[in-house]
Amino acid sequence: MKHTRMAGFTLIEIMVVVVILGILAAVVVPEVMSRPSEARINKAKQDIRAIDSALKLYKLDNFSYPTTQQGIKALVVRPEGMPAGANWKKEGYIARLPNDPWGKPYIYLSPGLKGAFDLYTLGADGVKGGSEENADLGNWQVD
Repeated sequence: MKHTRMAGFTLIEIMVVVVILGILAAVVVPEVMSRPSEARINKAKQDIRAIDSALKLYKLDNFSYPTTQQGIKALVVRPEGMPAGANWKKEGYIARLPNDPWGKPYIYLSPGLKGAFDLYTLGADGVKGGSEENADLGNWQVD
């Protein structure tokens, strides 16, 4: 008679993994949950970088940035009045336009006051100026 050993995990092994995950959760979750405003600011920076990159690709294909009137929706939908020779990509330059972490659309100006274009959010309060979570955050500040 041959004894075949079934592969698998024992109850003790599973319990050890559950205890380790519980300890990690007890340490990590309070750190993450205590910083929601910092997480929102980081999300806004990531969004601005992604949209900034898409705008630069748009300019490479179409010779200029979208106008303020065309807005950043020109990254998703072909805008009216494209210049002659423009090569707008039929799949767009970004899958979808995100709102800022506080639920408002990003603000876009072209030409910008601080560069070729300005892309920014007014922060949590939606008012110019402020500090911390209420501070304005724009492409000229994001590295």
